[in-house]
Amino acid sequence: MRAVLIGNYGVGNLGDEALKEYFLKRFPDVKWSVLSANPQEGEFHRLPAGLRSLMRPWWRTLRVLRKSEGVVFGGGSLFTDTESVYACLLWWWHAFVARLFGKQLHLAFQGIGPFRTRLGEACARWVVKRAASISVRDTHSFNRIAGWEKNTKVVQTGDPVIVLIQAENTGGSSKNVLIIIPRHNSNERFIKRAQDLSQEYQWDEIHTLSLQPEDSGEQNVCQRMSEVCSGEGQVRCVYTLEGLSREVMEGSFILTQRYHGALAAIVLGKEYEVLEQKEGDKLSSLRG
Repeated sequence: MRAVLIGNYGVGNLGDEALKEYFLKRFPDVKWSVLSANPQEGEFHRLPAGLRSLMRPWWRTLRVLRKSEGVVFGGGSLFTDTESVYACLLWWWHAFVARLFGKQLHLAFQGIGPFRTRLGEACARWVVKRAASISVRDTHSFNRIAGWEKNTKVVQTGDPVIVLIQAENTGGSSKNVLIIIPRHNSNERFIKRAQDLSQEYQWDEIHTLSLQPEDSGEQNVCQRMSEVCSGEGQVRCVYTLEGLSREVMEGSFILTQRYHGALAAIVLGKEYEVLEQKEGDKLSSLRG
């Protein structure tokens, strides 16, 4: 079977890359064509959604879409405009072109919503209505689309990365370590909570984990974390799920604004706290 795998791949985000790894390993009999923001060998560019992307060889992507048997939107919270409505437009555009070629759409392990705009929700509704299969990874998403028009039953599952985290469940530390896992756009509320935690307890070490180390916004946030923790915090760049599991295992308490940071804490049995960006977002379903 030939299938096109679509997700927020190629932007240096550990969680999204782990999701891609899951599909490639779990379904080796599928001949995958992966679409990426920065394609590696054997991968393809996303369809153009701006002037700059028109200069990339997107026609090769049209070719693999035409030859495929279906399109899989693989994991993550693709259809939400919490950060930008552009995301919903981008993934809708890929679904629209796939349907022009007559290809089936499959939403796998998705987080859907919340939405700030009517346009973002309209894009998501359009795709959900035309999907041949839908699985969502959290109760909020399941309830949110319960009343939407659909042509298939919605299955509530979980995040498949759990399987990979369980496989890496090794190690540990006897030290009292605070682990902070921010996002590139973590707000003052999260930064203030990190500062309060750093001062409320006697920590042996404070580690700030960067799961998107190449992002300039995340670099600035991590630097800020080190400053508010009285300069005692260590910034650690994490590039793999194995690395995330190892770092979380060292922690005594995990403060996170990243979904897979919270997921790792849960799977590895760590005490944790999440601060969602918006009520009802993907982190809301993982509150301890």
